[in-house]
Amino acid sequence: MKFLVDFFPIVLFFIAYKFGDIYLATVTAIVASAIQVIWSRISHGRFEKMPLITLATILVLGGATLIFRNELFIKWKPTALYWVLALAFLLSQFIGQKPLIQRMLEQNIGLPNRIWQQLNLSWILFFTALGFLNLYIIYHFDTDTWVNFKLFGTLGLTFVFVILQGLYMAKHHQPVIEKEGSDNGRT
Repeated sequence: MKFLVDFFPIVLFFIAYKFGDIYLATVTAIVASAIQVIWSRISHGRFEKMPLITLATILVLGGATLIFRNELFIKWKPTALYWVLALAFLLSQFIGQKPLIQRMLEQNIGLPNRIWQQLNLSWILFFTALGFLNLYIIYHFDTDTWVNFKLFGTLGLTFVFVILQGLYMAKHHQPVIEKEGSDNGRT
């Protein structure tokens, strides 16, 4: 369900573009991202990092698109976001005791440390490659193709990547060792 909520602004962007233009789609994505952040705050009692990062990115690049009437800014937004995520995963290799992917999943999945490192590296490479692929689409295809890629291409590639990650994790899965006095939400 959370995966679908994360794609809410992208789907609305796509619909607004198909019924309007890139500028209407940009306004729609900004509003949808703001709603997503507010909904996250109301439903979870806190702001989640990813929707906040997405909102900040779309406010800056979407705002530039609207102010300068130049669609190139909004087209760069996915690349900027992917590269920020790649950098976050990269920095987690050196800051803190665990890579980011391990911090996100270790309560539910037990894996050896080297596998966590490999998974983290694969996310770095995935987000970096996705950023470059977005740039390739921007500069070699028209806006219609880019909008279709933004929804269907990135969604499809992310889905396939997550499935491959899941298969790789299943191959190396170890039982999760629960800390004494912690039920990790289990009964």
